[in-house]
Amino acid sequence: MTTQTRPLGTSTDPDIAAPRSRAITLLVLGTVAASLAVALGSPIATAVIGLILFGILHNLLEIRYVAGRFSGVLGRPFLDLLVALITGIVVCRLLVGVLGRPAQLAEILLGYGVVAAAAWHGLDGRRRVAAWAVVGSASVVSLAFPAYHFVVLTHLHNVVPLFFLWEWSRRIVSRRGRQAFRIVQLLWVVAVPAVILLGLLDGSLNADPSLVRSVVGDGQTVLASSAPPGAAATVVGMRFLTVFAFMQTMHYVVWVALLPRVAPDASAAFEARVPWVTGPRLWAMGFMAAAVFAVLFGVDFVQGKALYAALASYHAYLELPVLLAMLVGARGLASATSGGPGDLTDVPADVPADGPGGGTSVGHLTAAPVGAGAGTGRGLGRDTAAAVAPEAEVHP
Repeated sequence: MTTQTRPLGTSTDPDIAAPRSRAITLLVLGTVAASLAVALGSPIATAVIGLILFGILHNLLEIRYVAGRFSGVLGRPFLDLLVALITGIVVCRLLVGVLGRPAQLAEILLGYGVVAAAAWHGLDGRRRVAAWAVVGSASVVSLAFPAYHFVVLTHLHNVVPLFFLWEWSRRIVSRRGRQAFRIVQLLWVVAVPAVILLGLLDGSLNADPSLVRSVVGDGQTVLASSAPPGAAATVVGMRFLTVFAFMQTMHYVVWVALLPRVAPDASAAFEARVPWVTGPRLWAMGFMAAAVFAVLFGVDFVQGKALYAALASYHAYLELPVLLAMLVGARGLASATSGGPGDLTDVPADVPADGPGGGTSVGHLTAAPVGAGAGTGRGLGRDTAAAVAPEAEVHP
């Protein structure tokens, strides 16, 4: 079988055929059911084991996807400013144990600084002023209730994949196929958490740390990190923990298993910007880091989690400017994306998948231009528009 290579970002880029989109949707649906069963069975163990195995790896893969697919949004020198702000957040997280509340407040200010910088870079006129007004108001509330701020941030981070999956689903040719895919995403992001938080599954909740008791003890530290202040020892705290364990598992599925396979063009675009970070090297780095953190968690889970949380700041905050561009800046844009969709209908069987296990790829990997990340202008200019605007939706 032969394949056709088309330039990325053109109107002739292949879209995802209905049979392939149906298979992807069914796989995600099956994963939702399996993740919910595991989370209900032992949410503490699910959260901890998932963190150990896939924490660092999903950080790396998420950065690759975001920086590759949305290179126009994350062009330099704006990217340099983001890295400087996020590095400040990393330092604050490392100093929380020493400085306490002042370090937390400084992190909150820097976090909102990232959003404010994104508004300055990507918006103009009234939209920029409106964004800054929202940022200012939200920062006042967060500074007044820092404990709630970090709990909300913890859960909202697991919601982020919805926006990237929604944007990716524009590649699906069939309207019904696209709607089915999006409904499944809303199922695990909205419906399942709502069912758990409303107490409809209270009879299935389990607070036993089981396999990770030797690492986290009675699990109260894990409970406290996802529950509202003062609710860790209550049934409400267990509900929030179960939601977190379920959502975190799906979060890892999206970044580790789904997007690397269905959006190989993003990986190619990233490697064009950073040629030495190839797919195998990235996966190797992730697994080696997982081994190191497994030791750290085993020696002192609290300190190991603090170090992980500090390093994870880069992927957690780097996505914020892209989300702002998708939610606000992209509404009036009509250009094609900078990275075209992978061809899921004409792929040779011997093309390896992007991952340690090989196998048949579900996407045709085509190289992105080396200058994919060259956009540096302020405002949502052509580069930014290309990075965030939707592909033309083709209806049956």
